[in-house]
Amino acid sequence: MDYLLALVSGVLLALSFPRFGHPAFAWIALAPLLLALTAWRGPMRRVSGQPPLRAFTLGLTSGVVYFAGTLYWTGTVIRTFGGVAWPVAMLAVLLLASYLALYPAITALITSRLINRMGIGGLLFAPAAWVSTEFARGQLFSGFPWVPLGSSQVEVLPVVQLASVFGVYGISWLVASINMLSVYALLTAGRRRYIAIGTAVIALVTTGVWGTLRIADSTLTREGTPIRVGVVQPNIAQTDKWNPGEARRIFTTHVAMTRDLVRRGAEYVLWPESATPFLFEEDPEGQAAVRALAREVRVPILFGSDEIVRTGTPRMYNAAFLVGPTGETAAVYRKIHLVPFGEFIPLQRWLTFASPLVESLAEFAPGDAVVLLPVGSHLTSTAICYEVVFPSLAREAVKGGSELLTAITNDGWYGESSAPYQHFALASMRAVEQGRYLVRAANTGISGVVDPYGRIVRRSAIFEQVGIVEEARFLTSRTVYSAIGDVVAYVAVALIVVALVTVGRTR
Repeated sequence: MDYLLALVSGVLLALSFPRFGHPAFAWIALAPLLLALTAWRGPMRRVSGQPPLRAFTLGLTSGVVYFAGTLYWTGTVIRTFGGVAWPVAMLAVLLLASYLALYPAITALITSRLINRMGIGGLLFAPAAWVSTEFARGQLFSGFPWVPLGSSQVEVLPVVQLASVFGVYGISWLVASINMLSVYALLTAGRRRYIAIGTAVIALVTTGVWGTLRIADSTLTREGTPIRVGVVQPNIAQTDKWNPGEARRIFTTHVAMTRDLVRRGAEYVLWPESATPFLFEEDPEGQAAVRALAREVRVPILFGSDEIVRTGTPRMYNAAFLVGPTGETAAVYRKIHLVPFGEFIPLQRWLTFASPLVESLAEFAPGDAVVLLPVGSHLTSTAICYEVVFPSLAREAVKGGSELLTAITNDGWYGESSAPYQHFALASMRAVEQGRYLVRAANTGISGVVDPYGRIVRRSAIFEQVGIVEEARFLTSRTVYSAIGDVVAYVAVALIVVALVTVGRTR
């Protein structure tokens, strides 16, 4: 029965995220696992935790289902573009899910240990344990903060406003707390049950009312300097991206769509990641054509293109180039957080089963600094593809003076899976955390504009060729979260360490 409960938690966690899920599932998703971690022992029927190994495997079970259900699309990517057999691709998905599942497993181990030491009171530490391990998942081994629990609420606008104060991990704590309080109320009686229910109701009502009032105020949408931003979504099939026979069509599509956007009033144009069918600095003819286009339309153009640096040891970067309205290169940003198994292969010496994939990839070097991009008298920033899921990167850009967040990506790898929908939702969270407009250009979608409250001003469908022109604003005021960062995560870690060290031995 315990493992069935853990399995149910994994399913509910997976169903909390796009494309096939709903955010409501997140509010009950951890409850079955927490129930499974409790047991009644002895003649007095006292609540105690599961034995360590059993607690760990229960958390691992939930985690494997959680991450296999949200990251299943990695198998299709590896199979289609890595040229490996389906069994190998599925094994890769299972290995990834198993690694990520270690974090919920550690959460379960910690929670069960504290229940053993404190009885039912140990359950109160479960939200802090979840946030601690979720935060660690975003930091260790270059980090993989995909689908944290809090990001499930990005479309629930009153709740997501909490991110402007505590970030995505603050919302994770809230959601985990409601799960914990529901289980606590179920396992207790009398006064403690009513306190648990009352606390949950007060937390939800307070968050909802405050978030609703913040949205209604919408001060940030009236501040700052407006700018009309144009987004090119060319819808180039991934199989055509580097086909020499398609290069002219790809480039002329970007050019024609840019001219159309400027005619419609765009003052700043974004192309997607790896937009040019040539290396910008390595192709004199292509480079000259881009610069000529910028001079013709008289607006800055941001686009993705690989960059080769030959000084010292040759290195290749996934880069974003900003060409100014007079045709000059105004700035170059090099991607800092690279995609594991996409742009570099961790532990590739030992992953011999993935040799076809390794040989098909050009390994990139990571950039080492956030670069601000000047647009007129204002500073902007960009994130390339996957790195938009890192809260710290957007925060660093805003601390440095960025007044507008942008993101460029190529989600054509992922087909019609959940990945483009998850990716857009994760990017939208950065807008709320930092109190900035976010403009996103994706090759095959989803492209769009998100306001500082997480409201989608405009979004495209996937696999449509479309040009978007929408108003955004350069903003300079900062949210509480942009000032304090992930304090809530550090508090969670400190709370768990203190609890493990100071709470008495097993009763």
